[in-house]
Amino acid sequence: MKITVNDFYRKKQAAEKITMLTAYDYPTAQMVDEAGIDAILVGDSVSMVVQGIANTLPVTMDEMIYHTKMVARAAKNAMVISDMPYMSYHISVEDALRNAGRFIKEGGAQAVKLEGGREVAGIVAALTRAEIPVMAHIGLTPQAFHRMGGFKVQGRSKEAAERIFEDARILEDAGAFSIVVEAVPAELATQITKSLAIPTIGIGAGVECDGQVLVLHDLLGLFERFLPKFAKRYVNLKELGVRAIQEYKKEVEDGTFPGSEHSFS
Repeated sequence: MKITVNDFYRKKQAAEKITMLTAYDYPTAQMVDEAGIDAILVGDSVSMVVQGIANTLPVTMDEMIYHTKMVARAAKNAMVISDMPYMSYHISVEDALRNAGRFIKEGGAQAVKLEGGREVAGIVAALTRAEIPVMAHIGLTPQAFHRMGGFKVQGRSKEAAERIFEDARILEDAGAFSIVVEAVPAELATQITKSLAIPTIGIGAGVECDGQVLVLHDLLGLFERFLPKFAKRYVNLKELGVRAIQEYKKEVEDGTFPGSEHSFS
């Protein structure tokens, strides 16, 4: 049965952890869905782990919708949430409504995610009024890495922590159905989680969040440029894949592939 926003609320109330992973195409989304993960985020991280770019800023709306369509085809049970890319909601509420609506109508997503605190509360409220569920995102917001001076932990000072805490309350009041809390001290994330009626999804925010999200390519060992402190590599598929390809190369060169079982008579 398809996971919905109501399942997010129910899990928080029942103290059941929510699981979320990224995916960007049909086969990886199929793997995530079959594994029983609650939600798939079609992240703008596709810019880094699939397109090979140094940050998330260049990916476009059309590219994000392309990837969302593939994921939505594969996700039979998991909720599909699409990242709104840089400049798709920053100019006006009208732009935000139009672009978020495209994710729902064209992409097949059930919700969108956008980054920012109180400055995007009006956009969150407008999307919610338009019946588009919104997952908010506070703390380290990768689209703001130029302003933040890089991918750095946020909320370490008293003033910064208070602002992030208040941002979470404002976004809940604006209508967000959940909030990603990224790269903040675990104690701050715990305080936010306890103060909200909506679930928090942590990434580098400690174990007390209502759920967790990771980039699939980090989990599977498919992205080697760097591994964030908060990510865990459960398997090294790149290493396994290179070995398989080397074996194929050897068999072609020594004439053992294709064999009779791979040929027609």
